[in-house]
Amino acid sequence: MSKRIQSKENQTKLKAIFTLVTVILFLVIWTFTGLEKLINWQVSYKAFHNQPFPFSLADMLAYGIPITELLLAFALAAKPLRWWGLMGSVLLLSVFTTYVGLIWWNVFDRVPCNCAGFIEAMGWPGHFYFNSALLCLGIAALWMERVDGQMISNKNTIHEDKIS
Repeated sequence: MSKRIQSKENQTKLKAIFTLVTVILFLVIWTFTGLEKLINWQVSYKAFHNQPFPFSLADMLAYGIPITELLLAFALAAKPLRWWGLMGSVLLLSVFTTYVGLIWWNVFDRVPCNCAGFIEAMGWPGHFYFNSALLCLGIAALWMERVDGQMISNKNTIHEDKIS
């Protein structure tokens, strides 16, 4: 086997490993944060209503965010839905990172946080950088799932894209 073919195979394996590690990281984070919000429902519900949003939006977010986080964890765990789980993770992290950035830059009158565990203890700069790093990992994993206009599954088989 030539070195070029071995190099291509090694690259494919590294991309698959990177994507899998990113998926596992997101799976753990979304499961932890979603369950934490549901287990500590009263605290979470009050925290959502302490945000600078209208009451009705806070109600929707109080229910929607933990459910979305758990649905993303499920999508990431199910191989056929993994790409959608990564895409949803990138979208949700984009929203979270933007919101944290706005809080950090004092756009809102108060600085509420409804984050889980160690994330809440980071402070706004740490939280922003943590979210940004996760966002970059998610974008890189999505990018690595694409090869010449085709999708790669976790079994390293190529499927034709249905995007026209």
